[in-house]
Amino acid sequence: MAMPAFLSGIRLWPRTLRARLFVILLAGLTVAHVMSFTALFSERYIAARSVMFNTLENDVATSIAILDRLPAAERAAWLDHLDRGSYRFVLGRGIRGNPMLKPDDAEVASKIQAAIGTKYPIEVESIPGGARRLQAHLRLSDGEPLTIEVTPKGVMPVADWLPYVLIAQLSLLVLCSWFAMRQAIRPLANLARAADTLDPNSNTPRLSETGPREVAYAATAFNAMRDRITQYLEERVQILAAISHDLQTPITRMKLRAEMAEDSVDRDKLIQDLDEVERLVKEGVAYARSAHGNDEKASRLDVASFIESLAYDYQDTGKAVTVGEVSDGAIVTRPHALRRILTNLIDNALKFGGGAEIEAQRHADDTLVIKVLDRGPGIPESQMEAVMKPFFRLEQSRNRDTGGTGLGLAIAQQLATAIGASLTLRNREGGGLAAEIALRQ
Repeated sequence: MAMPAFLSGIRLWPRTLRARLFVILLAGLTVAHVMSFTALFSERYIAARSVMFNTLENDVATSIAILDRLPAAERAAWLDHLDRGSYRFVLGRGIRGNPMLKPDDAEVASKIQAAIGTKYPIEVESIPGGARRLQAHLRLSDGEPLTIEVTPKGVMPVADWLPYVLIAQLSLLVLCSWFAMRQAIRPLANLARAADTLDPNSNTPRLSETGPREVAYAATAFNAMRDRITQYLEERVQILAAISHDLQTPITRMKLRAEMAEDSVDRDKLIQDLDEVERLVKEGVAYARSAHGNDEKASRLDVASFIESLAYDYQDTGKAVTVGEVSDGAIVTRPHALRRILTNLIDNALKFGGGAEIEAQRHADDTLVIKVLDRGPGIPESQMEAVMKPFFRLEQSRNRDTGGTGLGLAIAQQLATAIGASLTLRNREGGGLAAEIALRQ
């Protein structure tokens, strides 16, 4: 979403799309609400002012007529009955003031003049002081002075409940804006999350294809793209498996013919080359099969017995594989896939470190972490991710003993994903490498 130029320099401008849309929508609704309230208040003020002036004209004219017809001795008793909230009558000359009136006061004076008419000459003056106050001076028919003291109300009184209504309306605007943004952004967040966790080899749920037309269309397109990626990967794996499998037969024939040939240095080198090619082909088949590691059914196995059995197999062949601290308990997983993962990690430790140690600890969140430790040269931090890729070898030489095929860690990584585990590598303090398999229950 493009940011307006005048907002680009504002540090408090939100960074997320949801917050930005929320602020824009809420600000627009709030301004519209304030404008509507202002227009309504102004219209009400004008209407109330008109009613007040009309009432003032009628009341003043009636009151002066009553006082003019009453005997002079009885007029004082009627003053309290004739008083109103914005004006009152005073017998006498009143207070001298300023005859120069402001526009608003002049309007009030004109209304009083219109109410009295020409029968009673009148003078309207502004009385000095803190509050706004006017006095209209006139004489009744018998010559007695009468003063009309007016205290115009500048602002209409506001009901006590009005602020609570405004707060409730503002809260409703905030709630509706938040809900609208949540409904608008949630499909986008789901799409981003699905794209971030996209893994054709795992059984992640498909993106829901319900909701508004645009959202459903985007979800359908994403699911179709995922299906195509899965199909392409399956075809790639099938081709790799087929080629690797078909290569085993001619390699076997070539080895047989080489072994039947006369002894020579070239014959031995040819057999070694064929052994390396055969090993590469077998690793290719294993890598292809590891993409479908979820075909194996999960079963329950004892962790300690499983690790000890794996270590004894290596020890029987004279390999330096030891078992360290192992937590008791069982785990439900695919045993053949887990054995292949650990075998690849142990082979890697033996190749580069000369020995391997296996540990297993169960964490508080019930995650089982199996570690394969060695004291080899480790892996440069810049190549930690690269070593997980197929056919990548830290040992760039063609030495058969140290180079390998570059598929061991890739197979382990792919099988770990297939069984719902995670494989991480880290260098140990003092030298060596720690390969950790985290199995979540």
